[in-house]
Formats: sequence, structure tokens, C-alpha cells
Amino acid sequence: MAAMPHRVLLADDDRAIRESLVRALDLEGYHVTEVTDGVDALATARRDDFDVLILDVMMPGVDGLGVCRVLRAEGDPTPILMLTARVETPDRVAGLDAGADDYLPKPFELDELLARLRALLRRTSPEPEARRTLRLGELAVDPAARRVWWQGTEITLSKTEFDLLELLVRNAGIVLDRSTIYQRIWGYEFGSDSKNLAVYIGYLRRKLEHAGATELIHTVRGVGYSVRPA
Repeated sequence: MAAMPHRVLLADDDRAIRESLVRALDLEGYHVTEVTDGVDALATARRDDFDVLILDVMMPGVDGLGVCRVLRAEGDPTPILMLTARVETPDRVAGLDAGADDYLPKPFELDELLARLRALLRRTSPEPEARRTLRLGELAVDPAARRVWWQGTEITLSKTEFDLLELLVRNAGIVLDRSTIYQRIWGYEFGSDSKNLAVYIGYLRRKLEHAGATELIHTVRGVGYSVRPA
């Protein structure tokens, strides 16, 4: 039995970009629903189920960041790839803060967009061996259910935060270098000046510390990160 095609919601008010992406994604076997603004994107995402959302930042009505914030506030965990003409670090960090899982600056190469989509979809399809609950001291991580507890109290994490914590816990006591983490979590490297990883480590630390799990994630300067029992 053939696998069902992945469903993609594409929101971009640039007709040329939208039409070219729809053609390319169709050829790759995706089922694409296209909308032209943030209002329609919200209505469509609420009405139908999608495997991944591609949102342009600059859209009329409600922009991509607004769509992302609303969906995350409503508890929608669908992976979001943000398209943006803004290339400055604060603008990219704003996208991550809004709840996006990844961003791609314009202009972009189609092959890179497809690679990032595949990486996002892989992260939402746990492999069969990732079934047992992982434990590190008082921390419990359930890969199948994608849930985390500290001393029995559940901690709510985004998709990227969970993937990052799971990777670190599976390699507890080992220092993972930044390049390895980027490859395993995002499927490619952002470059030496990227702040993506540091941003998500910061998110994770704040949520863990708020639950009482202090000093769980350790920074090894010039190398990467490791977790050890608190």
C-alpha cells in the first residue's frame, strides 16, 4: 500500500514564488494547499490537518509571525518553516521566538527548501526503536509520546526543544559538538555565526529550570553541549 502524500500548507502573497513552489512540491509528491495571506492561513490550518506549514513572514492582514504565534498559543504542534526576506539575526530569532521550527531566507535554492522540509518531517516521525522511556536522574523523556517530566511534573516543549533534549539525553555524559547537533536536529549546518542552537538551548534551560531541573545542560566552550544528572 502506497504511503499517503505529506500535506503542506503554503502561505505566501508573492504569486510567482507561490506558483513555482506549488509546481515543485507537486512534482516531489506533496499535496499542497496554497493561500495568499495570514488570515486564510489561520483559517485553513484550523480547519484541516497538515504535516508541515510554509509561511512567508511578510503577508497582508496577519503576517507569518502572527500566524505562528496564534497557532502555537492554541497548541497546534505542526512543524513550521518560515520564509523571510529579513536576513538579520534579530529577525530570524523573532521567528524562532514565535514558535517556528526553521527559517529560510529569500532568495533560496529549491533543493535547500526541500531538504529542510524532509528534515522537519523526519523529526515528526519517530523511528520504531525510539519507544522506551529515557531516564536521566529525575528526568523522564518518552520519545513515542513526545512528552517530558521532571520529578513527575510534565514540562511542555516545542518540537525542536523536545528533539534537542531527546538527542542530548540519548547521549548523556557525552559532549556533542555543534556541528553534530545541527546535522541531527536540523539536517544541515547553519554556519559558524548561527545563533539557532544557542537560542534553543536557552529555551530548554529556562523551561527545565522553571520545573526545578537546574544545571542539567552543560556548555563546553568551543565544542558544544552535554547533559548530566542534576
